[in-house]
Amino acid sequence: MHTSRLLVRSGPILAAALALPAALAGPAAAASGISVSTTGSTVSVVTSACSQINGSWGNAALLTSKQANFSQGRQSALSGTSVSQSAAWRGVSPGTYTVVVVCSSGSTAGTQAVTVSSGSAPTTSSTTASTTSSAASPAASPAPSRGVLGGLGGAARDYGPLTLGIGAALVGSGVIATGWYLRRRSKPYRL
Repeated sequence: MHTSRLLVRSGPILAAALALPAALAGPAAAASGISVSTTGSTVSVVTSACSQINGSWGNAALLTSKQANFSQGRQSALSGTSVSQSAAWRGVSPGTYTVVVVCSSGSTAGTQAVTVSSGSAPTTSSTTASTTSSAASPAASPAPSRGVLGGLGGAARDYGPLTLGIGAALVGSGVIATGWYLRRRSKPYRL
């Protein structure tokens, strides 16, 4: 009897815990994003979000802070396989740039800001992975200017308040369930 009551009471918590990964995987699976790296004065981008259409994977653009959209940037065609596509720019002068990747389908695979320094240790700054509808044209894709997404891992992904609230509720439920379980186990055995 005690075991069945415990299972009935813990059912909602278990259901919520099983639903959270599916809720978090939904948006993340849709936006695979891009990865940008720098080596000296070379900037390279890698993605797996694009598919080949009419022999083309898509294009990537390197935008300065003064350039507002994809067509103004220094463009490079993506090359690669169905697993990974890449593009690179050589001889990039020091500064902060935004890399935008637009697939041949017209959808944006992602954007990422990168800093090329004059020293021997270039750095990568704030990252965002975003997608737009496939009807968007490359010329209409503005470069994002979101700055550094600091705090609570925000530099990797910007989770909304609903996701953070659900996560906090699950953590709180886990703490309460643990306390309840330990309290029940510390009482003397009763018949």
